[in-house]
Amino acid sequence: MSLVPESKLRIAQQLDELGVDVIEAGFAAVSKGEFEAVRLIAQQGLRAEVASAGRGTKNDIDVVINSGAQTMSIIIPTSDLHIEQKLHKTRSQILELTEDCVTYAKSHGLKVDLLAEDATRSDFDYLLQVFQTAADCGVDRVTPCDTVGILSPDRCYDFFTKLTAEIKVPVGVHCHNDFGMAVANTVAGLGAGAQVAHGTINGLGERAGNAAIEEIVVTLHALYQKQLSIKTELLYGTSQLVSRLTGVNTQPNKAVVGENAFKHESGIHTQGVLANASTYEPFSPALVGRTRHISQGKHSGSHAIKADLASMGIKPTDEQFQEIFQRVKEFGDKGKNVMDADVLSIAENVMGLDGVKTIELIEMSFSGGDKTTAHASVRLCVTGKTVCGTAVGVGPVDAAINAVKDAIKETEAIELEQYNVKAITGGTDAIVEVMVNMRKGSRIATALGAHEDIVKASLDAVISCINVLITDYSNINSKT
Repeated sequence: MSLVPESKLRIAQQLDELGVDVIEAGFAAVSKGEFEAVRLIAQQGLRAEVASAGRGTKNDIDVVINSGAQTMSIIIPTSDLHIEQKLHKTRSQILELTEDCVTYAKSHGLKVDLLAEDATRSDFDYLLQVFQTAADCGVDRVTPCDTVGILSPDRCYDFFTKLTAEIKVPVGVHCHNDFGMAVANTVAGLGAGAQVAHGTINGLGERAGNAAIEEIVVTLHALYQKQLSIKTELLYGTSQLVSRLTGVNTQPNKAVVGENAFKHESGIHTQGVLANASTYEPFSPALVGRTRHISQGKHSGSHAIKADLASMGIKPTDEQFQEIFQRVKEFGDKGKNVMDADVLSIAENVMGLDGVKTIELIEMSFSGGDKTTAHASVRLCVTGKTVCGTAVGVGPVDAAINAVKDAIKETEAIELEQYNVKAITGGTDAIVEVMVNMRKGSRIATALGAHEDIVKASLDAVISCINVLITDYSNINSKT
């Protein structure tokens, strides 16, 4: 995963708006591009403290100084495994290195967070020596890193209880997710006295990733009633931005920000949620900027499908509803994902409705390569009237979707919530299948598009979804 400086800047600005206190903008000494990213972000005058990671070398410290970052996260190994096998040094040499680096960085005006690499596999008494040496040299924070994620919540609590009892400067907690416990360990570390939590949006990071910021924040807010500076309603939008710019999609069942986190299909669940959302939701989706979605499929109950039809103003007779209900079940039994657009099509067919598309694509054009700034224009027929839209985006798909939104912006305020793509046939002429979730106000709808061209498949899905969201049959009677 690699980001150009402009993408890193956009993420940093979003994190600043989110309310993050410290943004580690990159590893300034690793390349010219990383240096430029750190420098660019440091120049923005963000509310958040801008930091750069670096090794315990004078060269890395000088590069961070030149980048304009306020803080340096100095990474120094403390386990015998790393000291001896990776650095070929001794414990005493690491103590000298710590003293030299912290003193040098502080004397040049940097704040310093000393990150003890592989701290949780270090001799604890030696780790204390390293941290105390750093504290004596004026370090601002110390952070033991669970570099290979070996802690468990109970061991993490004990570790930080002992550490914070001895070290009198602020202590951070930095956890990796190799065993799937990074968030739990981070929360345990904070409960034991750590004052700073390190994390990443969507849990991105080396190997299995780091602790996910959105999960830490919601856990502290909802389970521990801790009031943070984070604007929780921006968490989902931040997650989507990071996914789009990094090209790393979140798994559908990811906590808090995953596609399915507030999606309900099971009849038992949907009946409860429609009666009282707290029956199957531990916190409101609005807390993180989400919207609840009742999806359809073979597990759907009648309450969910009736609610979906009612949102489109469709009022079938009891006999018609039973036919619609049965067809939805059969659709799901064939192993197909049932989209809201499918439910609409089934209902229109059963009830003899005209099924007129409010929005149709007439023409589309675009220029620009994948993952570069692209330009797109579309011509649509909207309720019999031709409208045009133009937009730019990160690649042609993003630009084309933005152009559609531009064309209808005067009449419809609709947002893209989720975008997923996969090839459903092999070879160079593969059919691409695109699924989208879109939102209008409090309503979410889903639709699918399939085509050899990913841009066409994307627009088919988007336009189908928009048609669902703006469909209103409340004043139209069926023909049967």
